[in-house]
Amino acid sequence: MSNNTTKPEEKGFFEKVKETIENLWDGTKDTAEEVKDKAADTIESVKESISAKKATVSHKTTAAKKTVAKKASAAGTKAKAVAADVKAKADTKAKEITAKTKTEVAAAKKEAADVKAKATTKAKAVTAKAKTEAAPAKKAATSAKKSVAARTTAAKKKAVAAK
Repeated sequence: MSNNTTKPEEKGFFEKVKETIENLWDGTKDTAEEVKDKAADTIESVKESISAKKATVSHKTTAAKKTVAKKASAAGTKAKAVAADVKAKADTKAKEITAKTKTEVAAAKKEAADVKAKATTKAKAVTAKAKTEAAPAKKAATSAKKSVAARTTAAKKKAVAAK
């Protein structure tokens, strides 16, 4: 018969906590990167739309060019403000997610440390209890040995005296 079991090995508490933390951290990084990418894409599309508006304006008459240029400039300023706002929001969201992950990681580490401390305390208590319970047993064994030794010595003396 084989001693190999067919069941998979079960992971310990700390390995599970570590995997959970890694999954949270990876997910947070991915989310932050996606938000930044979306913000960059939005900025690019706004810039392209501004470029398209400016290109159509250049084909009109001089008077119309001035008014359209003002509107395009205003739209560009507005677009830049919107893009800056989107980027600021994306950065803020990324920072919030990172901060949240850090607090979750810290909480998980603290929980793991608490569990470890409790286990250590319990082990020390069991060890102390075993020592206190073993001391009377050692004393009893020692006194029993002395009693046996005394009886054997007395029996030897009687045997010698009888001869």
